[in-house]
Parts: sequence; C-alpha cells; structure tokens
Amino acid sequence: MNSKQTGFIRLIYAMKYSWLGLCAAWRSEAAFRQELVAFWILSPIALFLPVTGLEKLLLIGSVVAVIVIELLNSAIEAVVDRIGLEKHELSGQAKDMGSAAVLLTLIMAILTWVYIVFSNIVI
Repeated sequence: MNSKQTGFIRLIYAMKYSWLGLCAAWRSEAAFRQELVAFWILSPIALFLPVTGLEKLLLIGSVVAVIVIELLNSAIEAVVDRIGLEKHELSGQAKDMGSAAVLLTLIMAILTWVYIVFSNIVI
C-alpha cells in the first residue's frame, strides 16, 4: 500500500489486505478453520438463546476473540518461520507464548459460554 494514500482509497486497500490475510489463514491454518466453523455454529445459537443482548454479545465476542488471537498467533509463527527454521530458544518462546494466548482466550470463551448458558438455561 502506498503510504501517501488517504481516506476512502486507503480504507479499500486496508480491507483488501485484511481479506487476503483471512484467505491466507483459511488456506494454511487448520486451527483458524476450526475456530471459524465454531463461530458459524455458535453465533446463531447465541442469537436464539433466551439471554440478554449483552450476554449474546459476550457469547459471540468470546468466540471472535479466539479467532483474533489465533490470527495473531499465526502471524507470529509466520514471522518466526520467515526469519529461520533453525531451532532457537527465543523463536520457541515466541511461538509458545502465541499458543498460550490462544489457549487462555479459548478457556475464557468456554467459561463465558458455560456460565451464561448454565445461569440462564439450567434450572
């Protein structure tokens, strides 16, 4: 993208590059595909649950957060792999920390779903 582009043209290019990033993640990252499928399944469920609007937002937002963190983790892994495939302690730490971020976000999403569903649905 040309750094001199501003306004609407810059927005169009930014959206194009974002789309390309999503397509790359879909092609190369199984975890991203699995999480996106989970989003497609869980979002309609959240919309039809008898919970408040804020709770629906939390349910869907927690799944979106997992996807966002997965994208960031994939970006970290791609950069580390681009730098070199030889084993290095810092490269391993970077990849492990990215993976840990996904795990923590996934745990938070699961806890969010369990809490909201069981506090509103289960008698």
